[in-house]
Amino acid sequence: MAAHEKRLREKRATEEFVRPRDAAVQLQISYPTVKQWIYNRKLRAVKTPGGHYRIPQSEVDRLLHRTRGHNEDERRVSYKRISGRNQLVGRIVDIRVSGLVAQVTLSVGGQLITSLITSGAVREMQLKKGQTAAALIKATEVMIIRV
Repeated sequence: MAAHEKRLREKRATEEFVRPRDAAVQLQISYPTVKQWIYNRKLRAVKTPGGHYRIPQSEVDRLLHRTRGHNEDERRVSYKRISGRNQLVGRIVDIRVSGLVAQVTLSVGGQLITSLITSGAVREMQLKKGQTAAALIKATEVMIIRV
């Protein structure tokens, strides 16, 4: 039990936290909704010694795809009308630009998705770390590997 508690403390020490208002902006919902989710334990939060709530960024990432409309069709509209169905909404956690190519990494529900795009596309879309974006996956095959 002590080892588990130690790992939990280490994770909390390195985890990034946001204010409820910032979480509301990222999730595109109202501040009172965020507060109600905290009170109803739908959104994990910690209290500071001063009594203010702070929300782990991982919790916000977990909920990003759920707050984009009330149903699947409304969520899809939020990123224009595209025929591709495999849209994964997440938060940009890293952008690396090198010459003509850029590597953009999204956090989607705690999983990382990395895409190589042109550096011109990064500039044109004004992509920045912390923004919400969607990964559109277009593939002829999806392989499953049992781990």
